[in-house]
Amino acid sequence: MFDGEAASLDAILKTQTVKVPKPIKVIDLETGGAVFVMEHVDMRSLRKYAAQLGDQLADLHLHNQRKKERQNKEEQTVGKGSGQSDISVIEKFGFHAITCCGYLPQVNDWQSDWAEFYSRQRLQHQLGLIERSYGDREVRELWAQLQLKISKLFEGVQVYPALLHGDLWSGNVAECSDGPVIFDPASFYGHAEFELAIAGMFGGFSGSFYTAYHNKIPKGPGFEQRKQLYQLFHYLNHWNHFGSGYRGSSVRIMKDLIK
Repeated sequence: MFDGEAASLDAILKTQTVKVPKPIKVIDLETGGAVFVMEHVDMRSLRKYAAQLGDQLADLHLHNQRKKERQNKEEQTVGKGSGQSDISVIEKFGFHAITCCGYLPQVNDWQSDWAEFYSRQRLQHQLGLIERSYGDREVRELWAQLQLKISKLFEGVQVYPALLHGDLWSGNVAECSDGPVIFDPASFYGHAEFELAIAGMFGGFSGSFYTAYHNKIPKGPGFEQRKQLYQLFHYLNHWNHFGSGYRGSSVRIMKDLIK
């Protein structure tokens, strides 16, 4: 868990887009368990800098795509042939480390197709855990139908790998004297829209946050349906963490998406 969090913080830190606590070291304890040492940040609840967070989060999500555009421009420049650029661009979806959303490890194997990655390594993984714990026949049948619909939700939409925080709810953001800060990430390269799913579920963010974000990354066609698809992951994850109180929300979304 700590290794994944450290890798996530380090990846976000390197983009120089939004403030995160600097990871220092993960220490294994002789008595068992571990300690994660990171930079101390003097922070308070997010209020003043909500719009700035929306703006900086969009920059985080656009960072890899902008690197790709710079690389393409360099390769087209006279005297700068293909392969000579030192800009490292991520072309697939996944992450170089295992991360945890809550305490459950996530599968981050690299894949070139986003819908396939999300279906298999996020939803299928969570539903497999639910099947082992609950053996829920209705959910099993709904998933069989939903799998056939997922690719249609991405028709006409180009998804470019974006570095995500991965668990950006209101409890994982704050502000310092000079701007916003985010922490406790479960990062991976995925669809930028995934980030906004949990943002609206537990406490949410102010309108100024969304306005600033969408000024840089406008909503694409089918955004609201995909938002439901992405919220499904978080409801399933909460079901696996906290019990069947989250079953109703999970089933409702699955039924809505297969209509």
